[in-house]
Amino acid sequence: MSFFKKLKGRFTTPEASVSLTTPKNTFELGEDLKGAIVVSSQEEFDATEVRAELRCVEKKKREKREYDERRRRKVRRVYWDTATLHSVDPRASGAMHLTRGFNKTFPFSVNIPAGGRESFDSVDGGVTWSIKGVVAIDGRPDVTSETVELQVIRPAAAPTVVKEIVKEVVMIPCEYCGTLTPQTATSCPNCGATRKA
Repeated sequence: MSFFKKLKGRFTTPEASVSLTTPKNTFELGEDLKGAIVVSSQEEFDATEVRAELRCVEKKKREKREYDERRRRKVRRVYWDTATLHSVDPRASGAMHLTRGFNKTFPFSVNIPAGGRESFDSVDGGVTWSIKGVVAIDGRPDVTSETVELQVIRPAAAPTVVKEIVKEVVMIPCEYCGTLTPQTATSCPNCGATRKA
């Protein structure tokens, strides 16, 4: 192999494709996300691992005042501030040698933390969850799938069950008018007569 081909190989991704599939795109906080990474190769190379990359990123619109040399005054500049709230790389497979014509599906599972933030998007900010599949390679760029955006929501509240405590009340007839009266009553609700003990 020529020096030029070796040098070019260090800066180009292998001729391979990666796709990531999930059974759905909406998940609840605390739920396990199960999916599969499909890898196929048209070139022979060594991979260090096959993994998924789950990310939760928050963006917020910020503004600051800066001096503008051209205008000779302070102007307002708007920019986006981003922060990674959650980052995890579940491994689907360890190191392996891929040959020309290689095609295999690697299942994976990752938990979306119950204490995480739900997805939202507004004019001033948002929280985005995304996942992609990666075939990691030493000394060359990794082969990656398209990034799939996920909708993460709060779990549906479990229905609350209210138990009623029913007390059994014994009814006895009034000695004077015969109306049924609760045993705990001291007088008859019909005639007003005091109950004899």
